[in-house]
Amino acid sequence: MLLLISPDSVEEAFACAKAAEHLDIVDVKKPDEGSLGANFPWVIREIRAVVPADKPVSATVGDVPYKPGTVAQAALGAVVSGATYIKVGLYGCTTPDQGIEVMRAVVRAVKDHRPDAFVVASGYADAHRIGCVNPLALPDIAARSGADAAMLDTAIKDGTRLFDHIPPETCAEFVRLAHASGRLAALAGSVARADLAALTRMGTDIVGVRGAVCEGGDRNTGRIQPHLVAAFRAEMDRQAGEHAAGTPAVN
Repeated sequence: MLLLISPDSVEEAFACAKAAEHLDIVDVKKPDEGSLGANFPWVIREIRAVVPADKPVSATVGDVPYKPGTVAQAALGAVVSGATYIKVGLYGCTTPDQGIEVMRAVVRAVKDHRPDAFVVASGYADAHRIGCVNPLALPDIAARSGADAAMLDTAIKDGTRLFDHIPPETCAEFVRLAHASGRLAALAGSVARADLAALTRMGTDIVGVRGAVCEGGDRNTGRIQPHLVAAFRAEMDRQAGEHAAGTPAVN
């Protein structure tokens, strides 16, 4: 399971760089513009310069509307700015067909520029609260559009978490559907260390966190702390070891 950490500034990216041995992907976002809020192109460039060269930089392009052309341009801007993982939050898509149309435009725009870039179709565990596409439709949207991964996050950051909206067994079905279509499965949404046992058992490929590695556990006012990144990775490794050995880890 890969660990994706989301700094919101160049200053936080320095903290990620200090903890580089404990993380796999640095994800640029702007939390005050939404769950998958897009940061500025110059911030992506600056963070790419700060993060070790062997660590890929991911960038969100926003909680996007159903406007394929607009979203494709935003995605191209992210990859031109130095991101190689491009995440699209299908906030304004109410049907799978709309999601596929947006993601096909993104995939073409991104991969025409950089074929090795990695495109992620992201949806929301709390889709019922905002009226967007069903979470379990995301793996098929990713597959039919040519995206590389399907992801779930939470749209409304009000203290509720991934498993508050979708139980672990449904998340496991999401992972199964993604793998069956040849895609990776990523899960986020105020994920805590206590969730890692379940995420490991279901075969999650990428776990995305911010609040869990910020001081005070606050994604908005807290700052990423290298020692919290290290502690989160240590728990990931412990759960992976116990899972491989076939014995449950004790929290």
